[in-house]
Amino acid sequence: MVHTERYELIFQMSGAEDDVVCVRLTDRLGAGGFPVYEDETGIVRAEISDRGEVRMLASGGHQVPGAPVLARPLSADAPATP
Repeated sequence: MVHTERYELIFQMSGAEDDVVCVRLTDRLGAGGFPVYEDETGIVRAEISDRGEVRMLASGGHQVPGAPVLARPLSADAPATP
């Protein structure tokens, strides 16, 4: 199965502009059997299903990751999010 290489995860911030994090496909699968994506630091990790459902994954102890409002697939020629 072919998976999307990159997604933007959009987190709604209370009283501020939305926070957007770009994640890339890894070689790992999550508990649901779907691919795991992570940002360049490896701190933000998410399992994203083929229907765009997102399950955030903790990357360290005591981490309580928030749920993104949206996971938007990025095409190969789309500009990366800084």
